[in-house]
Amino acid sequence: MSPIQCHSSQLDRQGIALRDHLSQASYTDPIVDDLLRDIITAVRELAPGEELGDRALIAIIHRHNKSLPPGEKHFAKKWILPYYHQIKRTDPHLWQTWQVDPEVERRLTQTLQMKPRRNASGVTTITVITKPWRCTNDCLYCPSDVTMPRSYLREEPACQRAQQNYFDPYLQVRSRLATVEAMGHTTDKIELIVLGGTWSDYPSDYQAWFIKELFAALNDDQSAEDGVRVRRERYYQAGLSRDRATIDAAAHPTQTRVDHGELSYNQAIISQYVKSDVWAGLAEHQRADIADVETEHRRNEEATRRVVGLCVETRPDKISSPHLTWLRRLGCTKVQIGIQSLNSRTLRMNNRTTTIESIRESFDWLRLFGFKVHTHAMLNLLGSSPSADIADYTRLVTEPDFCPDEVKLYPCSLVRGTKLCSHFDDGSWRPYTDDELLEVLSACVMATPAHTRISRMVRDISAGDIVAGNTKSNFRETVESRLTTAGAPVDEIRFREISTQAPNLDDVRLDVTSYPTHATQEHFLQWVTPTRQIAGFLRLSLPKPDHIAACGAEAPIRVGEAMIREVHVYGRATALHRVGASAQHLGLGRKLIDMACQIAYDQGYERINVISAVGTRQYYRRLGFSDAGLYQQKTLSGIVRERG
Repeated sequence: MSPIQCHSSQLDRQGIALRDHLSQASYTDPIVDDLLRDIITAVRELAPGEELGDRALIAIIHRHNKSLPPGEKHFAKKWILPYYHQIKRTDPHLWQTWQVDPEVERRLTQTLQMKPRRNASGVTTITVITKPWRCTNDCLYCPSDVTMPRSYLREEPACQRAQQNYFDPYLQVRSRLATVEAMGHTTDKIELIVLGGTWSDYPSDYQAWFIKELFAALNDDQSAEDGVRVRRERYYQAGLSRDRATIDAAAHPTQTRVDHGELSYNQAIISQYVKSDVWAGLAEHQRADIADVETEHRRNEEATRRVVGLCVETRPDKISSPHLTWLRRLGCTKVQIGIQSLNSRTLRMNNRTTTIESIRESFDWLRLFGFKVHTHAMLNLLGSSPSADIADYTRLVTEPDFCPDEVKLYPCSLVRGTKLCSHFDDGSWRPYTDDELLEVLSACVMATPAHTRISRMVRDISAGDIVAGNTKSNFRETVESRLTTAGAPVDEIRFREISTQAPNLDDVRLDVTSYPTHATQEHFLQWVTPTRQIAGFLRLSLPKPDHIAACGAEAPIRVGEAMIREVHVYGRATALHRVGASAQHLGLGRKLIDMACQIAYDQGYERINVISAVGTRQYYRRLGFSDAGLYQQKTLSGIVRERG
């Protein structure tokens, strides 16, 4: 029996029943009601600008826990905000008796919010995973979990969520929204990250369906519960299970054959997914065309939850003008590409078919199309060394042929079942020691320029899946602590993010740096504090006229057109159309755009494009941009530099 054709077990049904019972439980218990009323009263009595700290909150919770009957489960902070939202949604009469005005609700949410840094970058990120599919590469270090897309492992948090939701994009988004909102985070501005192998390897009608469903999940409000129910029922009727134990047990024989080299990952996936009667039947519902996608795009322009960024991942050799045009029509604004190394010998030794030339060309195309370029770089690959890794990474982030906007910097870990295992066994590969890894990562961070963000430094692989290599998920903290203690000047963006703080407008200043790439002249505009914290930034590309001309009809823009590739303002995410204290509501983004227009005009450019996300189109229209095919565009004639 394949892992995706097993019928729901008794355990599976019991688990669903328990979940539904918890979510529908009565919340009218007077003890719980008294607790929340006390917290609301404490918040209401705060002076302007004052916050109810954790110590005061815990004291209130502790006082109520002492009054509970023996054996009763104690209250915890993480359950209080979900309780509040449940009452507001299902019992408006009771909620009205609490007399919570918008300001009290804002402060209450801020008090009870879990993991406030999660949307400190200004948006709420939702990561979704595509279904398992055959891969056109066979990298030496790449895991082959037959229940997951290539290179992903079932214990990774996003993968667990995907499997629980049958890899359905709609269900994944709705599930994540429920969790994030229960933690007290605003979900008005959403960045969608689509992971799962190589996006370009999937059929185009599946790609269109996947994106359409992502947007539909955010657009649906009152009808969302019906949408979830219909989709879950479809998978249940098809006989798919959500129970981890059932899926893993069914996958075990096939996984063993793949691990022993008796069966390739692609052979297993073709057998169990591509040619599976169950999944072939479901695939009939997993098709859409661009018209379906654009319908959801139009809905999202006015939706409560708007998409402010959409990212997919692929390989450099898949990048071309037609494919990037397709990605723009889907609404993409950022592309992740697996670089891993710029050393041809290292790439060959690790079975990477990517060439350095294709990497160079992919950067050129991505920049001309306006995409934010997010690369993966791997340390400790077979054939590399600490010194070679530092030199290779420095080349990646500084040479004009490359210069990514964002980087995932991963040390290679040995995962059971990979082809790298034989090299570990014969001694031709070994993992770096903690000291070696600390030296390499510290040097890489120091080499990273101010216009580049290291989004991740260690991949979220379960320690149980790692045979050899780093298992410390907090290694980034170790690196940053070392650099901070040493007083090292770190320019990398994530290290400098202002987080949840609200900057003083009198303190921030505009800093503009320029750097060349093969196809463009880049300008990085950033608002910085006296301590070099970053409150917001903009990426402006000025394409080289001869490069545009050389691309001919494949060029996405014309000579004389500049491109805004990204605008990002930091601070705790604030709901659309609401005034807040975060950096997002200080007009910093508008001022960055005005300055970018001025720079482009001064350099002789006649028009400026912006690679706007679907949910930001209205914003740019208000700033004078008009819809123009793949982008929104503004004419620059008549701009006069502000004086004084």
